[in-house]
Amino acid sequence: MAWVLLVVAGLLEVGWSIGMKYTEGFTRLWPSVFTVAGIAASMLLLAQAARSLPIGTAYGVWVGIGAAGAAALGMAVLGEPVSLARCGFIVLLLVAVIGLKATSGH
Repeated sequence: MAWVLLVVAGLLEVGWSIGMKYTEGFTRLWPSVFTVAGIAASMLLLAQAARSLPIGTAYGVWVGIGAAGAAALGMAVLGEPVSLARCGFIVLLLVAVIGLKATSGH
């Protein structure tokens, strides 16, 4: 169950990081409310997952999912530059997440 919570926490991190773009510096009410709620939910789920997973693994997976997802959505939704190198580094992030999972002992 900890891994499910951790993946959901990582997906929420993707959501709130992309949501920050829509807050316009936290000057827009509803995007700001949803972004702050996403931050809180993501952190709470990370904390729950870290109760039974090593913190280095939990945090690394959380950050990896968030960074890879935000970078991919930034390119797909926000018009950020797409290059072979950027896509390759996103793949490396995902490989690292899988590696942390595979070597966690859980």
